[in-house]
Amino acid sequence: MNELTKNQSMTIAAVQMNSQQNIEDNLADIKAAIIDARAQGAKLVVLPENCCSMGKQFVTAERFDELSATMAEYARSYGIYVLAGSLPCSYRPDGAIVPNNRLRQVSQLFAPDGTRVARYDKIHLFTATVADKQGSYNEAATFEPGTQTVVVPLEIDAAVYQLGMMVCFDLRFPALAQRLRQAGAELLSAPSAFTYLTGQAHWSLLLRARALDSQCMVIGAAQGGEHTYKDDNTRQTWGHTTISAYDGTIINSYEDSELNKQAVNKEQKNYAIVLATLDKATQAQGRQKMPIFDCHRLA
Repeated sequence: MNELTKNQSMTIAAVQMNSQQNIEDNLADIKAAIIDARAQGAKLVVLPENCCSMGKQFVTAERFDELSATMAEYARSYGIYVLAGSLPCSYRPDGAIVPNNRLRQVSQLFAPDGTRVARYDKIHLFTATVADKQGSYNEAATFEPGTQTVVVPLEIDAAVYQLGMMVCFDLRFPALAQRLRQAGAELLSAPSAFTYLTGQAHWSLLLRARALDSQCMVIGAAQGGEHTYKDDNTRQTWGHTTISAYDGTIINSYEDSELNKQAVNKEQKNYAIVLATLDKATQAQGRQKMPIFDCHRLA
C-alpha cells in the first residue's frame, strides 16, 4: 500500500431529484440538498442529469451562464465541491455556437471557492426504442455529442482525488470508463435520468459493471418519479440513486423511484441523499490485488 494513500478518505453525496420544469423550484431543492449534504459531512455533492429542468431544453440553455453562476455560488457559499449534473448549453467549450440548432449536454464541477474546474460535454447520446409512453428517444435530435474525456483533481484535506466525468447513457460504454481509469480516475460521476423501464432493467447492473471495468467508485445520481411535460404529458424516471464501490459492490442506495417513500416520521423533502465514503487506501489495495490494467491488452 502506498504510504500516501493512508488515512485519505472523502465522503460523497449523490442526490436524487424529481425535477420538473419550474427552474426556480428546482434550484431551491438543489440548494437545500447541498446544505443538507454538507451538514452530513459530504465534501462532494453530485446532482442528477437535467437537475435544473426536465424538458424545456432550449429555454434552459438560454440561462446556462446564469444557472452555472448560481451553482458556483452554492459551491462557494457552502465550501463544497458541486457537480452540477447536466445543463443544456448552446456553445461548445471553445465558445463556438453549436450548429444546426442543437445544444450540448454539459456536466460541470465547481470547487469550494466557486471556480469552475471542469466541463464535460456528454459524449454518448441516448438512442433507444422503449415500451413506455414516449416510445422512442433520440437525444441527437436536440444535442451534439461532446468529443473530449475529462478527469479532474479534487483537492480535499491535503489529499487529491481524481474524478472522471460521465453522464447517463455513457454508462453503457465500458471503453469510456476504462479510458478514464487509464487517465488516472479514482471515482466516476454518472448524473442520470434513466427511463423507468431501462433503469429497472439495467441501472444497478451498469453502475456495478462500470465500477468493475474501471476499479473506480461510480456515483449514480438520478432523477426519479413522474415528470410533467407540455400538454400534461408525463415521463417516468427510475431513480434508485446508487453509489458502487470499485469492486462492484453497492455501498449505498435509495431504493425507490419516488421520493419520500422511505421517510418514516421524518421531514418530507423534495430530494434524497445517498452518502458513501471513498477510502483511497482500500481501493488502491483492491487494485493491487487484481491488477487488471497491468493485464489489459486491447486498449
